[in-house]
Amino acid sequence: MSLSEELIAVMRDNLQETTHSVRIPPPAFDAMKGEIIKFNQEKSILTVRFPILQKHLNPFGNMQGGMIAAAVDNAVGPLSMLVAPPNFTRNLEMKYRKVINSDLDNIIVIAKFVQQKKRFLHFEATVLDNLGNELAAAKAVNWIVDKE
Repeated sequence: MSLSEELIAVMRDNLQETTHSVRIPPPAFDAMKGEIIKFNQEKSILTVRFPILQKHLNPFGNMQGGMIAAAVDNAVGPLSMLVAPPNFTRNLEMKYRKVINSDLDNIIVIAKFVQQKKRFLHFEATVLDNLGNELAAAKAVNWIVDKE
């Protein structure tokens, strides 16, 4: 069983008691061709690779900012399912540092769970190129949903 398959099984187990309809992996993750490459359970860090697809480029040939944010959300989301009860993104703040052009084959998103305050989950994420250069950074706050 691959790492992705193992983590998907854990996410499904974590969501068994929810009454909400849940698809694992989510269609958005599949559409972006995300690939989980590492999970550090002790440090609550998930690393995901996303290819830079032509359909995600802006008119200048760079990855569109919204698609970069979607990649971050598609890394934070699975991590949130591994560390907490069902929740959703409430706030996502992006800081773009460098242009992500189509010369890069992919980007790496490293998402980290920082803390929980009541029903709020706080995350940080870094977007890197293959050489480890930081391209963007993000902070996300997720909200734990009520059990029904």
